[in-house]
Amino acid sequence: MEWIGRSIPRIGAQTRARGKALFGGDVPLEGPLILKLLRSPRPHARILSINTERAMKNDGVEAIFTAKDIPGRNLIGLITKDQPLLAHDKVRFVGEPVALVAARDEESAIRGVEEVEVVYEDLPAIFTPDEALDPGAVPIHEKGNLLHRRVVVKGDVEDALSRAHLVVERTYSTPFLEHACLEPDAGWGYVDKDGTLVIVASTQNPHYDQREVAELLGVEKERVRVIQAATGGGFGSKLDLTVQGFIGLALYHLRRPVKLTLSREEVFLATPKRHAMKIWMRTAARRDGRLLALEAKIICDTGAYSSYGVAVATRAAVHATGPYEIENVRVESLAVYTNNPIAGAMRGFGVPQVAFAHESQMDILAESLGIDPLEIRRINAMRPESVTATGQVLGESVGLLEALDAVEPHYREAMEEWKKGPRRPYTARGVGLGAMWYGIGNTGVRNPSTVKVQLDERGRVVLYIGAADMGQGSTTVLVQMASETLGISPEEMEVVIADTGLTPDAGASSASRQTYISGNALVRACRKLSETLLEEASRLMGLPRGELVLRGGNVVSKEKPERRVSLAELAALAKERGVSLEFEGHFDPETTPLDPSTGQGIPYATYSFACQMAQVEVDLLTGQVEVRRIVAAHDVGKAINPKGVVGQIRGGVAMGVGFALMEEFLPGSTRSFKDYHIPTAADMPEVIPIIVESSEPTGPFGAKGVGEPALIPTAPAILNAIADALGERIYALPATLERVCEASIRAGWPKMGKGGGPR
Repeated sequence: MEWIGRSIPRIGAQTRARGKALFGGDVPLEGPLILKLLRSPRPHARILSINTERAMKNDGVEAIFTAKDIPGRNLIGLITKDQPLLAHDKVRFVGEPVALVAARDEESAIRGVEEVEVVYEDLPAIFTPDEALDPGAVPIHEKGNLLHRRVVVKGDVEDALSRAHLVVERTYSTPFLEHACLEPDAGWGYVDKDGTLVIVASTQNPHYDQREVAELLGVEKERVRVIQAATGGGFGSKLDLTVQGFIGLALYHLRRPVKLTLSREEVFLATPKRHAMKIWMRTAARRDGRLLALEAKIICDTGAYSSYGVAVATRAAVHATGPYEIENVRVESLAVYTNNPIAGAMRGFGVPQVAFAHESQMDILAESLGIDPLEIRRINAMRPESVTATGQVLGESVGLLEALDAVEPHYREAMEEWKKGPRRPYTARGVGLGAMWYGIGNTGVRNPSTVKVQLDERGRVVLYIGAADMGQGSTTVLVQMASETLGISPEEMEVVIADTGLTPDAGASSASRQTYISGNALVRACRKLSETLLEEASRLMGLPRGELVLRGGNVVSKEKPERRVSLAELAALAKERGVSLEFEGHFDPETTPLDPSTGQGIPYATYSFACQMAQVEVDLLTGQVEVRRIVAAHDVGKAINPKGVVGQIRGGVAMGVGFALMEEFLPGSTRSFKDYHIPTAADMPEVIPIIVESSEPTGPFGAKGVGEPALIPTAPAILNAIADALGERIYALPATLERVCEASIRAGWPKMGKGGGPR
């Protein structure tokens, strides 16, 4: 293959490097009105009155909007519509939007926000799921405080527990996390000459935004056009409506250009977080290490509104077994409302949290049974034809054993060399493993994508791709697939992306789905175009269809390469004959819904697998953990762009280091990067990426995905390495200095002498 498996430069990279990309805050319009939001200072309260008279008297303030000014349905949410754009009867978290101010300048907008008068009646606030689930708890929503319950049941857990040689029972916890995108949420808009409301914003799902804004305004969706601005990071934070609904509301009423940019403090206060979770897990095994049963209860704090809470709770339940075949499973996963900030989608949809639990369990089992940690994973690893907890029989593309094999030489070397002794006194060294699996796409629901390809009158191929690219490189790999199918170099193509006025709906850029799902849709569209071009060329050249091939922007005879016809000539011929050279491709993975009572079904058409190894050094006096090396072997099906895969792995490891060691969002006290610590270049370990290619038969050129899988095994590997170094385990993330010191003291460290981890 010419273009598949080749690391071409990322499309759009030069534009960004030169500072020419227009992000959400870069407004190419003169004098837009500035929008600012009044946000609730109360976590839970009734709104008794809103008075805007004094604020409207400010010179420069043009308009102030409240819930009564929303002409359509004042409810948003992709899965569960339970969140108002502007609070109307009560507020449910600190930072909830209550009023929108439009002014001629920033100062006037801020002053207008400050002078809107709201009278609240406080209600009891609930900040933990345990409080929320108490029978006497005040209901945060009319339907109560339980958003969703998902169970997965397979086999007979009680019987398996009775037969087990060893049962390990532990409780784990993970905190809220902030996405920490470089770019705050921002966007702008204007009314087109035909009356269309045009919104340009940072987003991961423009077609969803279009539908939501249209419903808010009570207009046909064709009257709203959403265009993705260059987006400075997403990681799930820009799947929900952020600025788009407010821009649409202002455009609807004012018919003037507007701009809304959230401050960094607003981003921390009011945008969705990674779900905080408490995970109780019980794992049973035979003496030889074979897993017999898994039982788990997962409680997800979804905050004040649902956002992606249903999806997170469901995916967490499905993935609770880890990438291991277990005959007997009982998992209950709850998403619970609280008056904390909204928790939504963040790279992994709940799988990073449960991976910390199931991989800790695997190491505890290995140590108790006297089995090597890598070997216990190999004994239980999923393989082709393994049966998952939901009853799904896996297909051919199950690359976990290959990933374990790829990591093994590095692991054996580390166990021999790394454990010989520390570099300095009062330092302990440890080695840890983390494995994972991840279902590609949404869970057990329709998950389609449509892509359009056209050969225009100039003979130039134009791709219309609705998939938002926020740095993950989806545009590049999709263009490579089109190049391979049509025999045209990427430089010879034009690409239009993520514009609801021009591109079909490709669904969200989330759940690591675009390479697999939009890739399949694109290949199908390109094949339709290819077939038509070959048929037209056969007619023009008087040669059999089977003798012709697309190559280098021409249709060429296989037998006589000098005989060829250009795509421009074919475009002209097709126009004369009235033959359309515009085609759509559609793909929706084959899944089935999960049974509500048992969780049985086929939630994903394919899965990615991985194993990572971490080497750490722990300062026994200060609790500082230095991650020295990560070896990351990832089964991606087929690497369309190998350097892109490596980039995703490195980025995932960076986020995993933060999840493991330092990132923790504390509602009420985390307000900015002063309070929230993310890894810097100085915290990055040496990363050794290993690409494993277990080709997926249903994938485009065998590809699956790597965006979210790259993150998932890192924290488990690091925490297992810390436990290996100290001889004591940490059960709550992140492994802060304080928690590491506490674990060291429990283990009897620091000891006099050289230091070094017990083994």
